[in-house]
Amino acid sequence: MDIMLFHSTFGLRPAVRAAADRLRAAGHEVWTPDLFEGREFATLEEARAHKNEVGLDELLKRAIVAAAPLSERGLVYAGFSLGAAVAQNLALGDEKTRGLLLLHGTSDIAADAKADGLPVQLHVADPDPMEPHDWLTAWYLQMGRAGADVEVHRYPGAGHLYTDPDLPDYDQDAAEQTWRVALGFLETL
Repeated sequence: MDIMLFHSTFGLRPAVRAAADRLRAAGHEVWTPDLFEGREFATLEEARAHKNEVGLDELLKRAIVAAAPLSERGLVYAGFSLGAAVAQNLALGDEKTRGLLLLHGTSDIAADAKADGLPVQLHVADPDPMEPHDWLTAWYLQMGRAGADVEVHRYPGAGHLYTDPDLPDYDQDAAEQTWRVALGFLETL
């Protein structure tokens, strides 16, 4: 499977590279575009400031440029938090998308979005301290209306970016369960 994996607001950190290596070890080809052009951040405040400085439109443009040469292959789009939002936007705009793997986040969905039969798997903390209380229900219903085949996996007590061992949110049990389930999902595509 060809996977385009997008990093979180913290940048292309070692945890993202390790995730790509884990996916490669399972037989997948993985690309990890650096939307922040080499910048990594230690704090959420610094990360958000940089994301806001660059702007979401520019980040999406960078992601499209990275994915465009490979989209004919039928990519699985994946991402962490901000990267999940980017992956979702690209997946819903690419008719050859084979699947969507979202870790720690989603994006808003246009009312006219089409995702006919698109396999989608979402992994999130429960509750997610970075998201409004009712976001997941609304997102799930919107994806369903768009025609996606959605699975949601919740991890009680985990922090927002619980798969990154270098952040305070890390939860080893939740992270290992996430990867076990995600690798199984990818095998079905």
